[in-house]
Amino acid sequence: MRKKMEFRMPTAYAILLTLLVVVSVVTIFVPGVRSASLSDVVMAPVNGFVSALDVAIFVMFLGGFLGVVNKSGALDNGIAAVVRRLKGNEMLLIPILMILFSVGGTTYGMAEESIAFYSLIVATMVAAGFDTLVGAAIIMLGCGVGVIGSTVNPFAISAAVDAIKGAFPDIEINQTIIIVIGLILWFSSLAVAIFFVMRYARKVKNNTGRGLLTPREHEAAHKTYHEESAAEKGADFDAVSAVSEKSIEFTGRMKAVLVVFAIAFGVMVVSLIPWQNFGITIFKNTSLLTGANLGEWYFKELQAWFFLCSIIAGIIGKLHESEIVQSFVSGAADMVGVALIIAISRGISVIMGSTGLDMFVLGKFSGLLSDVSPTVFTIGTYVVYLGLSFLIPSSSGLAAASIPTFGGLASQLGLSPEVMIMIFCAANGLVNLITPTSGVVMGGLAISRLEWMTWVKFALKVLGVLLVINLLVLCAAMVILS
Repeated sequence: MRKKMEFRMPTAYAILLTLLVVVSVVTIFVPGVRSASLSDVVMAPVNGFVSALDVAIFVMFLGGFLGVVNKSGALDNGIAAVVRRLKGNEMLLIPILMILFSVGGTTYGMAEESIAFYSLIVATMVAAGFDTLVGAAIIMLGCGVGVIGSTVNPFAISAAVDAIKGAFPDIEINQTIIIVIGLILWFSSLAVAIFFVMRYARKVKNNTGRGLLTPREHEAAHKTYHEESAAEKGADFDAVSAVSEKSIEFTGRMKAVLVVFAIAFGVMVVSLIPWQNFGITIFKNTSLLTGANLGEWYFKELQAWFFLCSIIAGIIGKLHESEIVQSFVSGAADMVGVALIIAISRGISVIMGSTGLDMFVLGKFSGLLSDVSPTVFTIGTYVVYLGLSFLIPSSSGLAAASIPTFGGLASQLGLSPEVMIMIFCAANGLVNLITPTSGVVMGGLAISRLEWMTWVKFALKVLGVLLVINLLVLCAAMVILS
């Protein structure tokens, strides 16, 4: 009897490579666009890796740091201590963490930087009796709703304001209006996201219904978060009972390593917020370590910072030199797959930019919205930005490419350019929660051992509600301010 073939969902690599080919084929049939050649397709992943080199190396250095911290035993035992202390109140972690991540999203557009937290948060959620999807959703939706309601996000708000002022110096932009609309979008979107994540988490926790994970994802989660811990502890390991009931050895040295861990990520957050843009100068002379002041760091400085923190954590954890090197290399190796996913995702954007497909789409849609009512204009541009964000996931890149066109059009029609900027932020933020062309989405899912289609099943309902709320807020703002 012939064995029935089991259906397996395509991997992230297969999805991204298929999209790469599809986009390349589309350019052949679109007039006014340079047709992608075979060499463009073949070189796209490589060119994407070059384009995303800084973030790819950052991810691997981050993996090395996590490898050293894990080797010390500080993370496993620290997570176990937290979960044991919160026994019966684990649900409180979800809103607290999502609020914190959303602050990062609204202030500095936390995206690639969030990849640093997936391993820790997902492990914590699994240990607390939830599944890997809960951990991924806390970070992805937390950061994402903050970006949707950007207030001072330099990669979206500042980039958009600079783009429109550069093209139309006479247009006045009221930052207060932007911040107020951003706050409304942020708080409303955050409330929706927390509700959906907690509802799913409660179902998984209480076993009142099956979660969304596939058998393959359950197996991957078990190997990653159960069996590895069992091997380290030299005993059988159960995700919930081990951290809740077993005596935990959480030494002072482990606590010191976790202090280094906290400082490492705290400095990362502080270093990425452009303080001087807000008139804050307390970090003006902090360039001793990397040559750049806190607030001016980016991925190169972060690579050096996490490498330094790896050495410090290893020394404090009393690891031998060879153990530090081995655990760093092993941790970096674990992130190679994530780096490749980011590279292929970026390769799709490279194809669209080099062929002119992104600009073609932008030009066509802007012409359709030149003579409509404020409400129709708001809905129409929001929908256009949903499509453009798939083509150009980068918020700063999309702002530079499109805001001069749509911001100028809004001003010409007597509509609010501030609302136009927030339409761009909200739509771009929404799409970047799910698009497979985003290295952040695919990279975060890869670390969480989740398939893209599983995330889509969970996220679609959330995004549908967010879309409706976004449009209600933005339409009302456009009508009131125009």
